[in-house]
Amino acid sequence: MSRLSAALLLAGVMLLATTPFTGRAAAQSENEVYNRIEELHGNAAGFDRPLRQLVLAMRSGAAETIAGLAEYPLSVKADGETHDVENAEDFIENFDDLVTPETRSAVGRQQYEDLFVNSEGVMLANGAVWMGAVCDDNACEESHWAIIAINN
Repeated sequence: MSRLSAALLLAGVMLLATTPFTGRAAAQSENEVYNRIEELHGNAAGFDRPLRQLVLAMRSGAAETIAGLAEYPLSVKADGETHDVENAEDFIENFDDLVTPETRSAVGRQQYEDLFVNSEGVMLANGAVWMGAVCDDNACEESHWAIIAINN
């Protein structure tokens, strides 16, 4: 192997080692994420505000705001156990046990173009938090975006 080939191989390995794994093959644009949300869930325009509120609330540890963005009962995995949080009051009272500093930090750094979207919802911070479009009526003609799971 020539020195140039070896240097290029080493540079490629170093680049891979320092690039975070995002679970997707190629970078995506904000438009691609938006379109995927719209395609799978509808109401993509309605997702922006709750997402921004969540990211800012996680940065500051605003338990009340985060609690207000959740759909109850809320499934929370913390300390190796799954908790079914019944309401916002329970979430706020147990916030420090339910949402780790690592989860708060990861969600607080979330970028729109790094979201993962599938039929289950929208994944933030490599699965630490999931948001979903929750139907407001039986026909699901109206919906709102909410936190549907937290996985510390």
